[in-house]
Amino acid sequence: MMKSSFRRATVAVAGGVLASATALAADVTFKDPIGDDNGPGNYVYPTDGVYTPGSFDLVELDVKDGGNVGFEVTVNDALRDPWGMGVGFAVQMVFIFIDTKEGGHTVGLAGTNIAFAEDAGWEKVVILSPQPASRVQAEIRTKGGDVAGDIVVPRRTTGAGRTISAKVKKNELGEGDPATWGYQVVMQSNEGFPDKSDLLTRKVNEYEGQHRFGGGNDADCDPHVMDILAGKGEGADSEKQAQYDMLAYECGPEGGAVKMATLTMVRK
Repeated sequence: MMKSSFRRATVAVAGGVLASATALAADVTFKDPIGDDNGPGNYVYPTDGVYTPGSFDLVELDVKDGGNVGFEVTVNDALRDPWGMGVGFAVQMVFIFIDTKEGGHTVGLAGTNIAFAEDAGWEKVVILSPQPASRVQAEIRTKGGDVAGDIVVPRRTTGAGRTISAKVKKNELGEGDPATWGYQVVMQSNEGFPDKSDLLTRKVNEYEGQHRFGGGNDADCDPHVMDILAGKGEGADSEKQAQYDMLAYECGPEGGAVKMATLTMVRK
């Protein structure tokens, strides 16, 4: 009887510890307004039918903290796989920039043409791509530059319904509570035949084409971004203007960037 009681007490204590650990793992959710998938306010989708309305309209980011950290990015249209990628989606490419501590990188990734504010530097960025992880890693090795070591590629990324999901080991992201970190989500498009200096990203030109976004500039001075988080990440209509302000840019007469789109983070 005494041994049995001891075993029950041990199980109860272990269960309590597990419950406490689970309680400490907080999830965090950020929302984004519908209908702002136009970059700085005037970008348009490519003309090919695979780029369906809402494909790049970010709706929500969910970060789930457990043994691994799960990321779920929801868009405003059902995911499709017109190019046979085999993972439930094809046209989207998502960059999740994470600010875990002071300092960090203020440059964007090759092909995005963005910068980050001095007080919003990022330590890690997670790429959610329909391309095989090996292909993404190969691109990072040749195009990642000085920040290549801080780019995280999940072993597997999948899409279902309207949500793109992946998990990464927490120690790949840094120390601390993910619920306290800052986040920025950059919606781009999976480009299987990227420019030699672009990290699997699709360009924004002055005029849209079959596989090119339009409304930007033919020189590399405009942000190649369709949607981001803004404001408090609550999905309020006012956050549309906050996005447009961050993605505002200016090109010089020779095509160089006079003012780069500069992003900040959202956090709870």
